[in-house]
Amino acid sequence: MRDTLLKDHISAVRHFNRFFTRQIGVLREGLLHSPYSLTEARIIFELANRSNLTASDLCNELGLDAGYLSRILNKLEQQNLIEKTRSDDDGRQRLISLTTAGQNAFSLLDNRSNDEVSEMLSELSEGDQTRLTDAMRTIEAILDHGFKYAEPFYLRPHEPGDMGWVIHQHGLLYHQEYGWDESFEALVAQICADFINNYDPQKERCWIAEMQGEQVGSIFCVKASEDVAKLRLLLVAPKARGLGLGTRLVKEGIRFARRSGYKKLTLWTNDVLVEARKIYEKNGFKLVEEEPHHSFGHDLIGQNWDLIL
Repeated sequence: MRDTLLKDHISAVRHFNRFFTRQIGVLREGLLHSPYSLTEARIIFELANRSNLTASDLCNELGLDAGYLSRILNKLEQQNLIEKTRSDDDGRQRLISLTTAGQNAFSLLDNRSNDEVSEMLSELSEGDQTRLTDAMRTIEAILDHGFKYAEPFYLRPHEPGDMGWVIHQHGLLYHQEYGWDESFEALVAQICADFINNYDPQKERCWIAEMQGEQVGSIFCVKASEDVAKLRLLLVAPKARGLGLGTRLVKEGIRFARRSGYKKLTLWTNDVLVEARKIYEKNGFKLVEEEPHHSFGHDLIGQNWDLIL
């Protein structure tokens, strides 16, 4: 009965999606009979309504792949619709803004969008207009979170070959970015081997993040005891940084630990991993202990963080 009901709901949602995308004209080659695609128009809209935006900001806001966004921005720049200027606060960052031609393009799109929606609403009674907008607010409130294929990345369980990627990427990136030696790679290999050899699918999980069919991130939730789980091997490849992937991976681990009945989630990290520590703290982890140690060819300060579930 429940499976049948779910299939009916899936069919209804997909039917509504087809109806609404046709209704608002997003399937046409040029949105609102303009030269711009839906994605291009949305980027122009964001730039017209916000200031001091970088490419990373647009990736986060619109859920776009960084490479795809870069190609669109290059196209808009060639059309003299946007310009990039170096940030006064951080010379490494480029701020993106609309040119005069870009502002004119936005005005065209904005006016046509208002006209189209106004025409649609004018055919409805005031009561139906209120019902429609209330229903839209309800849909937005219920669905106000990310979905597997709506984000520029998606998460999946581990598959054969993934452990080799996790080991290789940890060894490579931590050497490039922190100068850690191969003993760290050996530690990661041991963690991965223990996970595979002792895997308990009811109490343990590995997530691999993909973008365009390529692995770009990982995290593990493993059993430490009946009541305690451990978060391990958080990794975000450079090409996927700035998209919120690290936060998403940590949140997924927390959700799984709660569903699995653990009372506490713990992790070990080092103080030099500043960005990772920010994610842990933002998601409620508390620093409970730290201790100096010499590992991976460096003097480090190890830290234990806990989250009461």
